Amino acid sequence: MYYASMTMRRVIRVAVIGVTSLVVLAAWYVLAMAALSGRTVALPAPTGKYQVGRTSFEWTDSARTDPLDPHGGPRKLAVWLWYPAGADVTGSHLPYTPGLWSKLAFPLPFRWFETSFGKIRTHSLDGPPVADGRFPVVVLEPGMGFAAPQYSALAESLASRGYVVAGLTPTYSANVTVLGGQTVTSTKQGNPPDLGGHDGETQRTGDKLTAEWAADARFVAGQTSALGTAGRFAGKLAPQVAYVGHSFGGSASLEACRTDPRCSGAVDLDGTEFGQVVSSGLARPFLIMGSEDSCVIGSCGPQGTDTGGELEAGKKLLKASTGPHWLVTVNGAHHLNFTDYGVYFLGPPVRDLIGLGSIDGRRALTIQNDYVAAFLDHSVHGTPAQDIAALSTTYPETTLTAPR
Repeated sequence: MYYASMTMRRVIRVAVIGVTSLVVLAAWYVLAMAALSGRTVALPAPTGKYQVGRTSFEWTDSARTDPLDPHGGPRKLAVWLWYPAGADVTGSHLPYTPGLWSKLAFPLPFRWFETSFGKIRTHSLDGPPVADGRFPVVVLEPGMGFAAPQYSALAESLASRGYVVAGLTPTYSANVTVLGGQTVTSTKQGNPPDLGGHDGETQRTGDKLTAEWAADARFVAGQTSALGTAGRFAGKLAPQVAYVGHSFGGSASLEACRTDPRCSGAVDLDGTEFGQVVSSGLARPFLIMGSEDSCVIGSCGPQGTDTGGELEAGKKLLKASTGPHWLVTVNGAHHLNFTDYGVYFLGPPVRDLIGLGSIDGRRALTIQNDYVAAFLDHSVHGTPAQDIAALSTTYPETTLTAPR
């Protein structure tokens, strides 16, 4: 009995030591992640000749009743504008997600494993004068659940190269939108739980929502172009318009270009295609970039398997299209490598749970930004198509299919 009691006390003592050690290790790990997430991170430096200005608007499309608004009313959109500023301007850099936009960060406790948005440094200046010249408009649409600020690296890159980038945040589809000094969250109608297939109701939902997002993009293009009649943008905006989008925003960008006679070209960044554009095709130039595990370019990358009809939708779009198109697979990239997430600190297990691949995050964004800029320079300004093809040599981790 004595020995049994001693053995039990020994087991309890070992168990207490083990549990205490685990608690200490867990606390140490959380503190380490909190320290790393508090380090300053700078977005990739733009490589164009212009500095970058940023401003924002809230626009109401009074001609449309918002089908996603549970209370009815016209469609309202928050829009961030990045634009070319003169090389000699100075000023303070704007915060990555000012005010209520900071709620785009992960909720606690996952926020401890992600770079604090207050520590992300942009290259955008607070409303400087627009540079001399006339600049085309690029409408930038985020992926489902995301908001325009989370594509700041791409927007700043394009603005530095001479484009006025209008990043819209799709109300009731984004996890967070800020309108009228209040946050607006997503709804089931605006952000359906499953858009991963092309069968039955999912297909109809995706097609309908693509049409709404495309209408958003066309409206924002018109509102942005109208800024060229007065104020700081007077005489600064060229008539050309292009559409660029990631994920579901990529699908909407193709559809917006199909229905907008002003469109010079469209870019789909790893987005499964929905909408009428899939069957009608696109007569304008377009670029589709896919991650290694997707099939959106009508063929599957080295790690890709067709889940939900990506391959068939891509094939159908390409077969119906008459415009020149470039198809790029970025080996080592996954879905979120086309967003700013590639430059955040993301500690395990968060990094393992979201769509980031083995490629260096900054490298992936550099590849994306250079391909998008080369395509826009060609489709908008008429630069040689060879400039796009040459990037496959510059970036051997990409596989490029030339236009056909």
